[in-house]
Amino acid sequence: MAIRFLIQKEFLQIRRNSFLPRLIVVFPIMVMCVLPWVMNQEVKNIKVEVVDNDRSTLSQQLVHRIEASNYFIFKGQPSTYRAALADIEKSDADAVVVIPRGYSRQLQTGHRPQVLVAANAVNGTKGSIGGAYLSQIVTAHAQPNVRAVGERISTLYLYNKHQNYKVFMIPALLAIVIMLMCGFLPALNIVGEKEAGTIEQINVTPVSKWAFIFAKLIPYWLIALFVITACLLLSWLVYGITCQGNTLLVYLLAMLLALFFSSFGLIVSNYSDTMQQAIFVMWFFVVMLLLLSGLFTPARSMPFWAYLTTYVNPMHYFIDAVRTVFIRGGGFGNIAHQIAALTGIGAVMGCWAVMSYRKNS
Repeated sequence: MAIRFLIQKEFLQIRRNSFLPRLIVVFPIMVMCVLPWVMNQEVKNIKVEVVDNDRSTLSQQLVHRIEASNYFIFKGQPSTYRAALADIEKSDADAVVVIPRGYSRQLQTGHRPQVLVAANAVNGTKGSIGGAYLSQIVTAHAQPNVRAVGERISTLYLYNKHQNYKVFMIPALLAIVIMLMCGFLPALNIVGEKEAGTIEQINVTPVSKWAFIFAKLIPYWLIALFVITACLLLSWLVYGITCQGNTLLVYLLAMLLALFFSSFGLIVSNYSDTMQQAIFVMWFFVVMLLLLSGLFTPARSMPFWAYLTTYVNPMHYFIDAVRTVFIRGGGFGNIAHQIAALTGIGAVMGCWAVMSYRKNS
C-alpha cells in the first residue's frame, strides 16, 4: 500500500514540474524527426578538382565522368597541381586528380597511365573512401574490360536492400532516448530531494528501502514505455520503417535497458550531494558507455583491450539485440544471451541502488 502512494508522489512531482512533462513528450519527437537525417556516415559531397595535363578527348571523358558522379562536387580544373594543393590547404577542395601528359597515348598503346589521386585525410574516413571512389572511376575508365566484368557481378543486399542508413540508426536512437530519459532524470531525483530537504521526511517514515527505490524506478519504466512507443510510431509515420521482428521483444529489451539506467541513475544520485555533481558523474559514464558500445562504429574495430569492455556494457548488448530484431527480424533465440546479460546487469544495478540508499542519513 505504501509503495502505491510513493509512486503517486513521484508522478505528482513530475506533473508539477513545468519542464519535465514537456521534455518527456518533445525529446523523443525531436530525436526521431531530426537525428536520422543528420546521423548519416555515408561519404558524399566530396569537393574534387582535376588537373588535366593531357588535354585530350580521353582525358576530358575522365573529367566528365568524375563530374557526373553523385558523390562529388566538381570544383573545376586548376592549371597546376600546386594550385590544386593550395585549394586543399584552404579547404576549398577535398581531393585532386592529376591526369599526366600522354594519358591518351598510353591508353591507345595498351599501357597503364599513372594517374595521381591526392586526398585530404584530416578526416580519415572521408579521405580514404573519397580516394577509393576516385580510384574506381579512374580504373574503370582506363580498363573498360575491368568495368565490364564488374557489371556482370550481381550483389544481393540482405535485410536493408536499399542501404537506407536510417534503418540502421533508428534502433540506436532508441538506446539514446532511453539512456537520457531513464538515466539522467533518476540521477537528479534523490539529489533534488536532498537539496530541497524533503528527503528527511521520507527518512523518518517506516517505508523500507526496497519500497522507496522501487517507487523511484517504476515511473521511469513507464516513461520508457511511452518514449519507445512514440519512437516506433514516428519511425513508421515519418520514414515508413517498421520493426521486422516481434515488437514485444523490442519492448522487453527497452525495459531491461531502462532498468539498468534508472538503477544506475539512482546509484549516482545516492552518492551525490548536489545536482552538479550528479550531472557530471552521469555524463562521464554515459559518454563512455555510448562510445564503447558499437553504436556508431563496429565494436570489432576497437583495440582488443577496449573490446573487452563490451562484455559489461549493457548498451552494447541492447544495440546488438535491438538491431537483430528490428532490422533482421530475429526471434527470441537469436537474442537470448543479450537478454540474459541485460537481465543480470540490471538486477545487479537494481540491488546496488537499494543498498546504496542511506535511509537514516
